[in-house]
Amino acid sequence: MGSVAINNSYDVIIAGLGAMGSAAAFHLAKRNKRVLGLDRFTPPHDFGSSHGQSRIIREAYFEHPVYVPLVQRAYELWAELEKESRQMFFQQTGGVMVGPPDGMLVSGAKLSADIHHLPYEILSTTELRSRFPAFRPSVEMAGLWEPRAGILFPEKCIAAHLGLARRCGAEFHFDEAVTGWQSDGDGVLVTTSKGSYRAARLLLTTGAWMSTLLRDVHISFTVKRQVLLWFNPAANRHDFSPERFPIFILEYGTDEHFYGFPDLGSGVKIAIHHQGETAEPDNLRREVDREEVEKVRELLRHFIPNADGALLSTAVCMYTNTPDFHFLIDAHPAYPQVLIASPCSGHGFKFSSAIGEVLADLIATGKSSFDLSLFKIDRLAID
Repeated sequence: MGSVAINNSYDVIIAGLGAMGSAAAFHLAKRNKRVLGLDRFTPPHDFGSSHGQSRIIREAYFEHPVYVPLVQRAYELWAELEKESRQMFFQQTGGVMVGPPDGMLVSGAKLSADIHHLPYEILSTTELRSRFPAFRPSVEMAGLWEPRAGILFPEKCIAAHLGLARRCGAEFHFDEAVTGWQSDGDGVLVTTSKGSYRAARLLLTTGAWMSTLLRDVHISFTVKRQVLLWFNPAANRHDFSPERFPIFILEYGTDEHFYGFPDLGSGVKIAIHHQGETAEPDNLRREVDREEVEKVRELLRHFIPNADGALLSTAVCMYTNTPDFHFLIDAHPAYPQVLIASPCSGHGFKFSSAIGEVLADLIATGKSSFDLSLFKIDRLAID
């Protein structure tokens, strides 16, 4: 690479412009921060974790009650983004969490709903089958119905955040990978495949590529390959419309879940949550094999038999997991001017509108109104 002048003009450099980076760029630029966003691809793209046409948003959060205020703020910000962009990013379908009444899914969702006084219903197997005819849950299962759950459209969300950020003055360099960074006094010097840049602050939101930029911090991230499948219903297609088939998560074994979406015109989308093979982001296996499809078909035949029709399409994405599957939102332990945000672990997208605001708050004021204690970096550090 030839000699490149170092640019000194930025308040914040953002590495990675997927769900979190794009939202942070918008909120920072809206506050008149001088923002440079860098991405190794041209977002929105299908090489990372924020593609596949649809993402679930839900409020009765089984993972931990601390997420509920954050997702409630996300709902508000998705609505604001719709107004500013004059587009639809959220489709409300309601949602049902299905599994053993004392399993982590149903009991966890109920705990969050009770703590935060959320509306919900507990449905027996008979009631589930009556209200949602496509489902055939086992007799020992129950369901928690929550009315506010629904679908986000990730590619549209990212494009809108980037477009509005650019309108507010943010600068973006696509197809330019961040290759390293170093402390530069109170600021940061960032090097890329095409140049070098200085800023007062650096925000790392690179998802599956995070470990390549944290070589001096030993954190046990694991990148997992995830398969997404779309099926043409084999019978009673009307039962899979958004009015009759909500978003769902179903616990079919201990810590084993699969989830799905109604047919929005391209088939019923189904995926197994976690359980994917370990992956390298630059060498991700994108072909879906017959055994992977058959594993999902077995679940459909047992729990949603009429969804087990022709396979229409497939996609592959990545989960970047922490050991406890909670987010990471914290300052670098040695360099406070560097903020790390890898909230993935397979359930981050729904929060991205709010996390973008949180990151802007942390950069602007050093604090957030939300409880972020669950997301601290010291719980993940390896000696």
